[in-house]
Amino acid sequence: MRTRLLPLLIVLMAGVLLALGFPLAASTAASEQQRVVVDRLDDEARFAALAQFVDNERRFAPDERRAMLSGELASYHEVYDIRAGIFYRDNRSMAVAPEDWVVPYDGEARRAFNEALLGRRSHDPSQVWPWQGDARLIVASPVVRDGDVVAVVVTDSPTGDLRSRILHGWLLIFAGEAAAMLLAVGAAFRLTGWVLRPVRVLDAVTHDIATGRMNSRVAATGGPPELRRLAHSFNEMADHVEDVLDQQRAFVADASHQLRNPLAALLLRIELLALELPEGNEEIASVRTEGKRLAQVLDDLLDLALAEHTAADLRLTDIGALTDVRVASWRPVADEKGVTLTAETCAVTAWADPVALSSALDAVIDNALKFTPAGEDVTVAVRLAPERAAVEIEVADHGPGLTDEELERVGDRFWRSGRHQNVKGSGLGLSISRVLLAAGGGTIAYARNAPHGLRVTVGVPREDPRTGQDPA
Repeated sequence: MRTRLLPLLIVLMAGVLLALGFPLAASTAASEQQRVVVDRLDDEARFAALAQFVDNERRFAPDERRAMLSGELASYHEVYDIRAGIFYRDNRSMAVAPEDWVVPYDGEARRAFNEALLGRRSHDPSQVWPWQGDARLIVASPVVRDGDVVAVVVTDSPTGDLRSRILHGWLLIFAGEAAAMLLAVGAAFRLTGWVLRPVRVLDAVTHDIATGRMNSRVAATGGPPELRRLAHSFNEMADHVEDVLDQQRAFVADASHQLRNPLAALLLRIELLALELPEGNEEIASVRTEGKRLAQVLDDLLDLALAEHTAADLRLTDIGALTDVRVASWRPVADEKGVTLTAETCAVTAWADPVALSSALDAVIDNALKFTPAGEDVTVAVRLAPERAAVEIEVADHGPGLTDEELERVGDRFWRSGRHQNVKGSGLGLSISRVLLAAGGGTIAYARNAPHGLRVTVGVPREDPRTGQDPA
């Protein structure tokens, strides 16, 4: 979510900064140009004051004032490299510098000249931009004598310094915008972190609850008020779900425990009744078998309730040694049935609850021996998973195996294949194994074993699910 929210905030803040930066840059350029225009108008006002006293009727005779005006313009051009001239209404020059400069008959100079003839100063010449290398700044002012415009003062200025100052101002604006953008990005990171921190905590706690750690809760101490209220609501929901599960487990455990005594008494009465009937009575044998099966179901239900209620006691365990012990304990059963039980183990450690893992292996090996006919073999192998993140214990048998539809249901509570209904069992053994393994972060998977049979793979994590610690 952060990768989607953060770019959105950055784009919005960049848009705001650009929306402010462009008008500011344009205002800076206009301000710098206005300063130059005002300076030129001041200079032209001085030249216009001198031009008022030049006698128009004696323009062909030597005139000290005209000579002084020409000298002023020449000095002005020499010092500032600004072309300046005073022109009569009919475009004839009163004094110019340089001497060969004339007012063009079109363009910006002609527009400024015509405006000055109407008695207006050049207050709004075209804006000069830094990329206009050949741009000139034309400013014109009227020369007024006795209320009439008798001449026009025109200046044609180079814009190199003006463009440099505008560019410098823009660089400052750009630096300010860049600094503001960096601050905005930092603020966006802090803001998104503050907003999304409760979401990340909520996601982690949800994962913990989904993996069996029902006591995990969200600490609703940070973030927006809406997310804090969501955290409180989530904690209330988790408390309610935990209470319901505890009640369900307690009910199953209590029911299993309470039913064992009446069932034991019933089985005892069946045995007493069997003494009164002829030996080998089929009905009594069938009732005795069903009673023992019901007792096994109740025992398995109690084991399942305890497995779901008990937290895993994780510790660093030698998986190879534990597997060797469980295989050795089941070898007499395999020998009695005529099945070869072999172990292929190695010294490798992983995080597991030794008691829970032993119980799960007992259920898987018992299931393999139960369905493997005499003369076949059952192999228990320990190896590292391909990604080396887990240790796998594979139990492969050569029994009848399962179909694709049955593989999808194997491990469900009370489920048994229709072909195996006459085999002793309650259908809870593999379900108990799955619960025991899941409590410690383990897994159990089922697949076909070529050419026939079932392959059960038990996975145990090499990293501690609580801390992520790797034994390597």
